[in-house]
Amino acid sequence: MSKVWFLVLVVVCHGIFSNGVVTNSSTRPDVVKDSNYSGFLGIVEALKFMEKETVAIIGPQQSVTAHIISHIANELQVPLLSYSATDPTLSSLQFPFFVRTAQNDLYQMAAIADLVNYYGWREVIAIYVDDDHGRNGIAALGDKLAEKRCRISYKAPMPPDPTRDEITDLLVKVALMESRIVVLHTYAGPGPMVLNVAQYLGMMGTGYVWIATNWLTTILDTNAPLDSDATDDFQGVITLRMYAPDSELKRKFVSRWNNLTSGKSTNGSFGLSTYGLYAYDTVWLLAHAIDAFFNQGGIISFSNDSRLTELHGGSLNLDAMSIFNGGNLLLQNILQVNMTGVTGPIKFTSDRDFIYPAFEVINVIGTALRRIGYWSNYSGLSVLPPEMLYAKPPNRSSESQRLYPVIWPGQTTERPRGWIFPNNGRHLNIGVPKRVSYREFVSQVESTDLFKGYCIDVFTAALNILPYAVPYKLIPFGDGINNPSSTELVHLITTGVYDAAIGDIAIITNRTKIVDFTQPYVESGLVVVAPVSRLNSNAWAFLRPFTPMMWGVTAIFFLIVGAVVWILEHRINDEFRGPPKKQVVTVLWFSLSTLFFAHKENTVSTLGRLVLIIWLFVVLIINSSYTASLTSILTVQKLSSSVKGIESLINSKDPIGYQQNSYARNYLVEELGIHESRLVPLNMPEDFAIALKKGPQGGGVAAVVDERAYVDLFLSTRCEFSIVGQEFTKAGWGFAFPRDSPLAIDMSTAILRLSENGDLERIHDKWLTRSACTSQSSTFEVDRLQLKSFWGLFLICGLACLLALIVYFILMVRQFSRHYSDDFESSGRSSGSKSFQTFLTFVDEKEEDVKNRSKRRQMEKASNRSVGEDESTNGSKRRYTESCSSKSLDRCEEA
Repeated sequence: MSKVWFLVLVVVCHGIFSNGVVTNSSTRPDVVKDSNYSGFLGIVEALKFMEKETVAIIGPQQSVTAHIISHIANELQVPLLSYSATDPTLSSLQFPFFVRTAQNDLYQMAAIADLVNYYGWREVIAIYVDDDHGRNGIAALGDKLAEKRCRISYKAPMPPDPTRDEITDLLVKVALMESRIVVLHTYAGPGPMVLNVAQYLGMMGTGYVWIATNWLTTILDTNAPLDSDATDDFQGVITLRMYAPDSELKRKFVSRWNNLTSGKSTNGSFGLSTYGLYAYDTVWLLAHAIDAFFNQGGIISFSNDSRLTELHGGSLNLDAMSIFNGGNLLLQNILQVNMTGVTGPIKFTSDRDFIYPAFEVINVIGTALRRIGYWSNYSGLSVLPPEMLYAKPPNRSSESQRLYPVIWPGQTTERPRGWIFPNNGRHLNIGVPKRVSYREFVSQVESTDLFKGYCIDVFTAALNILPYAVPYKLIPFGDGINNPSSTELVHLITTGVYDAAIGDIAIITNRTKIVDFTQPYVESGLVVVAPVSRLNSNAWAFLRPFTPMMWGVTAIFFLIVGAVVWILEHRINDEFRGPPKKQVVTVLWFSLSTLFFAHKENTVSTLGRLVLIIWLFVVLIINSSYTASLTSILTVQKLSSSVKGIESLINSKDPIGYQQNSYARNYLVEELGIHESRLVPLNMPEDFAIALKKGPQGGGVAAVVDERAYVDLFLSTRCEFSIVGQEFTKAGWGFAFPRDSPLAIDMSTAILRLSENGDLERIHDKWLTRSACTSQSSTFEVDRLQLKSFWGLFLICGLACLLALIVYFILMVRQFSRHYSDDFESSGRSSGSKSFQTFLTFVDEKEEDVKNRSKRRQMEKASNRSVGEDESTNGSKRRYTESCSSKSLDRCEEA
């Protein structure tokens, strides 16, 4: 065991920034070699050391070298541990013996993607070294940005060891791009030169955002403290640093490191970056794994590689390399290590990454590094250290993402917009529909490249509000014979033919899936236009407010309520009694008089009053509705049409017109299920008018379905047509831009300002206000009041009548059984018809007469009972006397 610790400590003492190879040689002059960032030297030295019996490799530093050496490690089954090869493509599937002992660049790129999304940017420019480390890292960044609906708009590769002129040429191209968010993924060597050239070219000023990967913090930590001249090129840059939580173990190690390196550099001591911390932990991780290897009975032994034996000879001496027989066991022990190092908890996931990947987000200000927050794969961006969040449930919501304020390049705290229009002479190519009808919205001036119209004025007014200039060129779309399809125009934005599209473009679902629209500047849903005729008043206009069914049901309820009240009042109210003819007249008079609340008959019974109150409420509602409807009919001129709205069109078989190349056709077919054979395309407003006048019988159409904005303009000069029914879709017009275009957001804000300050209304009045039919006070004929509008009232009234009759019937039965029970008992079982006749007679009698007759019967019964009792007493006395006469006198006297 002591031998293993000696091997590990040798690596540490000779420096932790080089490639270390742990061997089994008893005599080895060097166990540490520095390749000085040379991939070639790293490979040669690795091959040289692999000629000896090697059990593990620590290093290399660069991902390029790691790719090559990993093939050797796989062949010889020697674990390769690297604390700085962060290329995400160094996967365990391709290189099973490669073990990354630092954070994967995949997580660093995820942190950058979260930063871009947090600040609301959508496009970035990537500058990177053109090798495995740079290309694969930027590829991972592109994937992570795509998850946030962001993208890399321009990739700028550079050689691994570029010259200043090469960097200058590259940055000049970057400066001509639209995006101002630059991600710099390179090495510590060329990175500062890139920022220095950017400073020289004025690319470190206001409006730019520079995000550097952790190469920058490696420089700043290793060479700290730096003077102001050395950090001038870094001002306002955001960078990342692998996170190592503060601990007593870390503080002691940093103190020992400072004591060890003090006086060995011009700054007093060598700085210690997080790569140094991970290198230290890598050595201890390997020591723990080898310790576990021996504890499990592992034996260090080697065997020849048959494939290398065939390559014997030559100065490389490749056949001297041998396979480590315990490589798989040592690899498993490495992956199972669970310890706490100076970088925090060390444990591998199933993907062979460290648990709890996290980074510090750093803002370089002055000569200091200002931490503005943290990023962790657990909860994203936060101002709290990651270890404080692990005890809570993960929260990736936008509300939980937070960072401290940043001082951006140019010494400003205002968040940069992140893009400008490139100063490369290129204009925005904006497609404009070349309409042949309704040219008030948009039209091309004859023999020029200019356009005019309502939509054009709105667009130019919105551009004038923007705080920056927008170079653009309007390009006509269409043949000038037929109205062009807005869907095709929008689709050309996705193919790159146009950078935007303006005009009468409706915002509908299938278009929003491929482009972004601005705030609508016109509300325009689909409506139905049909011919109308004036509906004049006549002698029978008073019947028009109600439908025949409504009139019939109302009349029936008048009679029903009158009959119910008569039944309830007939026995106790003299006003509802008399000869049959008088009673019929009373019922009819009482019913009709309630219409005017002029009934003179008093109701006495509680049930009758309840029914009457409910009925009077119903009458009040009906009367008010009738009065309002009749007033409208007699005072406002009405328009009538055989088409009532979109529902009547769907149910009919008549042809329907629509504007050619309008989305109305697809909506009618796909959404409403109208057969295509019924649809007639129309191009000009004159075609609309002719087809509507002809009608279905004359080869025309029953109605036209079109957008509200066109229809309003069409009807402004054609008073014989009108909109029927309600607007059955809600849509609007907007300007179209590519997905995630920042210009769409700024234009939406500008359109809102136009609406708020009244400019949008003034532009509308300039182009679209017509006065030919606006003075008319005619309205379209409203539907007559139908039974469905009042069935609830009639239901309540009917239930009240039914309930009152049921209660009344129960009371009558009880009274009848009480007054006639004796008669039925004395006469025995009687026939049903006779009993029913008796009951009807009882119901028809006045209640007072019934009560008087009941009293007389009770008095007669009482009188009969008293006479019967006297006769019974006298009879008993006579029987007693007769009995005594037949017996002896003495015995009677004794009795």
